[in-house]
Amino acid sequence: MFPDAMNAVQIAAPGDADALQLTRRPVPVPRHDEILIKVAYAGVNRPDVLQRQGSYAPPHGASDLPGLEASGEIVAMGAGVTRWRKGQTVCALLPGGGYAEYVACHADHALRIPRGLSLREGACVPETAFTVWSNVVTRGGLQAGERFLVHGGTSGIGMMAIQIARTLGARVFATAGSDRKCAAITALGATAINYRTEDFTKRMAAEGGADLILDMVGGSYIGRNIKSLADDGRLVMIAFLEGPRAELNFAQIMVRRLTVTGSTLRPQSDAAKAEIAEALRKRLWPLIASGAVKVTIDSEFALKDAAEAHRRMESSEHVGKIVLKIPES
Repeated sequence: MFPDAMNAVQIAAPGDADALQLTRRPVPVPRHDEILIKVAYAGVNRPDVLQRQGSYAPPHGASDLPGLEASGEIVAMGAGVTRWRKGQTVCALLPGGGYAEYVACHADHALRIPRGLSLREGACVPETAFTVWSNVVTRGGLQAGERFLVHGGTSGIGMMAIQIARTLGARVFATAGSDRKCAAITALGATAINYRTEDFTKRMAAEGGADLILDMVGGSYIGRNIKSLADDGRLVMIAFLEGPRAELNFAQIMVRRLTVTGSTLRPQSDAAKAEIAEALRKRLWPLIASGAVKVTIDSEFALKDAAEAHRRMESSEHVGKIVLKIPES
């Protein structure tokens, strides 16, 4: 059995990291097609920071608590759930609520933790894997032999994107802002570009242009990304750390037959997320189990120290994922 109340971290009001406060909340009751997970670890992601700042509201009906991925044990199931049983350990993509001792999520958005990974590592996979797979493989259509550029190469998204792209046979380039981060990118088998000392547009032009770019920066990078693409290249936008606005000459897009697209994961339908989950189970999970795709953890914080975890992320000094360890009640 599980208790009626739990510890959780809430956003008291939009603001800086101190807006994250430990609180008590009722344990969620799983609805139809949902499972209830006793959380062991929760991943910390950039959208959590944006939600805390008041610029990324949860979808209708989702928990107001931050946290988009977690790992743990299934302790209850709602009506209609047949694929899981109590006691199984899973990792799951969440619409919110991961910064808590218990979280409910759609049964089809949970996956068995990839073979060889711990609960701690498993909590680092869902948000990045769902995002990268759907945008690089499905939407971006990356193929063997193509040139792929990802910005933020040592973020959780960046490191996952590098590894998936390499397993697909692409030539991979990634940007970062320090020699230490560039070394981490090189260790993953990609070509590192230190954006503080080298112009990535010139580098990609020298390489023949990128066939696909995955960008989470936006702002001034948008126009530079267009210049960095090869003819028939594709730009996929997944975030706007510098902002969503830019002035573009759209003649380049027509003349060079470029594709500019993008997506956000959180507002997508349950069915769409379930489809991504099935693709991950069939195609990515075996790569993780074989060691071809690995998880890099930068740091771990206790649930009560979620504010420190956010400060670590906002420092942009991290290499890999940041996780919260959730204590037992």
